[in-house]
Amino acid sequence: MLFRGDVLERIASGEVTLAFRRWHKQPPANGSTLRTRIGVLVLERVQVVRERDVTDDDARRAGAESRAALLAALPEDGTLLRIELRLGGEDPRVALRTKPLRDDELPALLERLAAMDRRAVAPWTLQTLALIARHPGRVASQLAKQLSLDTALFKRRVRQLKELGLTESLEVGYRLSKRGEQLLTRA
Repeated sequence: MLFRGDVLERIASGEVTLAFRRWHKQPPANGSTLRTRIGVLVLERVQVVRERDVTDDDARRAGAESRAALLAALPEDGTLLRIELRLGGEDPRVALRTKPLRDDELPALLERLAAMDRRAVAPWTLQTLALIARHPGRVASQLAKQLSLDTALFKRRVRQLKELGLTESLEVGYRLSKRGEQLLTRA
């Protein structure tokens, strides 16, 4: 579930407390969380609704000017979800990526990367980190092409590195975190 940057800022301020999405699979559970660039969003209540149940007040709480504008912005197909949400706190990856890499952490982190490499057809972790280091802010599709990878696979891999606090997403592309830079120079 993606949110535009301006909507995320309005969620952070408490101005936006609802979201509406069309969904094609099992809806997220009440209380589930979503990590975003502003922090962790809590999806407090997720309901399947009909279009006729959406009110003007709902639309305003979702950041839209009107009910009509909200519905016009949604795709036509899929189950309509009404999601009550709030900012739940900091993304734990933010603290991790700014935390200095200690000498005693390095072997375990390198082993985690090696394990990720072993599960793939070919080693990729250090190669991907090095590529991002050389090209910060470059779009994922261009980076994926340099590695002869599908963009979706490349993005999944970068998310795995992000979970370890090694990369961070930019408005466009990625960069290494301080922790990622330290790992790459010491690997």
